[in-house]
Amino acid sequence: MKFVVSSTALLNVLQTLSKVVSNKNTLPILDNFLFDLKDGVLKITASDLETTQIGSLQVENMEEEGLMAVPVKLMLDSLKEFSEQPLTIEANESTWEINISWKTGKLTIPGTSGLSYPNLPELKSDDKQGLTIDTGTLLCGINKTIFATADDEMRPVMNGVYFHFEAGNLTFVATDAHKLVKFVAPAETNITASFILPKKPANLLKGILGKEEEDISMEFDDKNVVFKLKNSTLICRLIEGNYPNYNAVIPANNPNRIQIDRVELLNGIRRVAVCSNQATNLIKMDIESGTIHLTAQDLDFSVSAQESIPCEYEGDNISIGFKSTFLIEILSNIDTQNVLLELADSTRAGVFKPVYDEAPSSDTLMLLMPMMINA
Repeated sequence: MKFVVSSTALLNVLQTLSKVVSNKNTLPILDNFLFDLKDGVLKITASDLETTQIGSLQVENMEEEGLMAVPVKLMLDSLKEFSEQPLTIEANESTWEINISWKTGKLTIPGTSGLSYPNLPELKSDDKQGLTIDTGTLLCGINKTIFATADDEMRPVMNGVYFHFEAGNLTFVATDAHKLVKFVAPAETNITASFILPKKPANLLKGILGKEEEDISMEFDDKNVVFKLKNSTLICRLIEGNYPNYNAVIPANNPNRIQIDRVELLNGIRRVAVCSNQATNLIKMDIESGTIHLTAQDLDFSVSAQESIPCEYEGDNISIGFKSTFLIEILSNIDTQNVLLELADSTRAGVFKPVYDEAPSSDTLMLLMPMMINA
């Protein structure tokens, strides 16, 4: 294997792929990138068995094809020290040494055979479904929901983003049993299907989709999903199991409606939360016509804070408590100036919705379970 490549281009691909590599791999070979050189294209694979990403790169002056495993840390540490310049990379497949040379010097790092690298999972042809999805829709759906995923070993189905396809729509859902986000966007699809994408590949997609301009091709069966991008492919093992019936926990009748400036409310919560109980992070909301009163206290340290913020309110006077950290997460992930908070009573979930100046094409709903407050 011998070729010439731009140091910056190679580093950019390797840095993206390195996010797949686990710190505690069960197989030593997974501490390596797999370099596969053919027809002037270098395909680079990184995997942790659950998630595999493949990037491709055009190379120059290819003299020999080859397949070799290259150590992740050594390769990255070496390339980080180069300014933009051509590098000649030559791999000796008898000694497994990798020689990297440039205008003023060279270095040698150890490699190994790539033949023991795990094979890519294949989708079952009789169960495979596919569609093309707009990059912006996929990125927005992940951005809106991923913060609400859980880290729960007892309920693994909640540790990812739920995708539900139906005619004309794609729904993204995430929940950790305290908060829930549901994002519905139009999509050119005529299939009815669903799967749960784990948090790690969802975060990987979030990182690379911003650089994509073309639509994404997606194929999946009951075990794996494959996302095909312009210069890379992401293959992920899906979370198996039935996702909770999220629609059942969304209150249908919410007569108490508050419309308020989102940034004012967010900043008010942040100020008051400084004095909340360190164990519960409880903030109490007393809502009446025209005003929402925020209160937090920690009796153990004799500290308290309160703030009143003007709002538009329809409904009866109500008092409800929420965890301040969850409130901040939800309000930080809404991108409109104003937010609508719908409440049924002090024991049922609060529903947060962005308020748009014009009717949006997508629909966002965020739900937060209340906390017990002292009378």
